[in-house]
Amino acid sequence: MKKDNVLKKEFQRKDVERLRNLVKGKHGDKTTLGIGYTKKQEHYHEGDVWEEDGRTWTIKNGLKQNVTKLDSFKQIANLPLFCPSCNKLMKKHLDKKVYPAYQKCFDCVIDFEAELQRQGKLEEYHNNLHNQNIDKTIKEYKAFMEDQLNNVSNQGFVTEAGDVEKWIGGNNKEELLKNLQEGLDFLEGLKK
Repeated sequence: MKKDNVLKKEFQRKDVERLRNLVKGKHGDKTTLGIGYTKKQEHYHEGDVWEEDGRTWTIKNGLKQNVTKLDSFKQIANLPLFCPSCNKLMKKHLDKKVYPAYQKCFDCVIDFEAELQRQGKLEEYHNNLHNQNIDKTIKEYKAFMEDQLNNVSNQGFVTEAGDVEKWIGGNNKEELLKNLQEGLDFLEGLKK
């Protein structure tokens, strides 16, 4: 009995194309065309800002990046290679600590404060910095207390299981207002 070594299957067009591509060395080429929905391709350039899927995107240094609330902080926290004031190399360990506050290298801050010392304005400068810090703390404290005042309701809380729990107690509005005023008085008393 004689065995047939002949293929009894017909080759489809895509099979023939695949073999041709393999023989030609084009291993990654497609052999079929896809049919269906294709999203409109938009091409963006360096510095473009757009919104997609509820997120804001931009292109920086050729890379697509997500724009977040912390980008401005990241920019402050990143230590540049050269000081913006004197254009000297920022390599000292103190530069890393001073730059986020003053946007200068440690040597520039020392020179600036020495000049203020000569003019007799250094104490006034330090007092202004101290008062600005307290003003920022007062602003944050007011925002926190206003949030607490808005959440005085004792109607109930929904747990992770979906149960509604009613708690007795909660925030007392009069006590919160008293604490707010006491805190503001204390912080104002710290100013120089």
